Amino acid sequence: MIIDALLQLSAAQAVTASAVSTNTIDLGVARDIGQGEDLYAAFTVDVAPTAAGAATVQFQIITSAAADLSSPTVIGETDAIPITDLTIHRKPIVLPIPSAQLLAQPIGQRYFGVRYTVGTGPLTAGAFSCNIVDNDPGVGKNYPSGFSVA
Repeated sequence: MIIDALLQLSAAQAVTASAVSTNTIDLGVARDIGQGEDLYAAFTVDVAPTAAGAATVQFQIITSAAADLSSPTVIGETDAIPITDLTIHRKPIVLPIPSAQLLAQPIGQRYFGVRYTVGTGPLTAGAFSCNIVDNDPGVGKNYPSGFSVA
């Protein structure tokens, strides 16, 4: 999976309560995202989530008229995933984003991002990354990067 820094919505974002991604894509500027091809939101677990109880996390793809992703429209989502299934180095959680769905959004849905919805929380730890990619990263084995970019 090749990662583009401009399409990274979260980079090891700490999540203990429901939250939106730290980054957004401005569809008013990046109007041709995907250029007619399917895109995928690939979520990875950077820090395994923990909680006092049996918490869950749901991953959602959202658009909003506001840059802070408030009052979003959900265009794709996973089921609520138990934290016991969210282990480090697991295969990415992949949500397809058909380009036709992005183009069909109501006028004013200018910003694109993701939301992490914590159920039966809060979490006491947990961090996730989300990258938009143009091929399904759910195949093959994933390894930690072993490097950092300064």
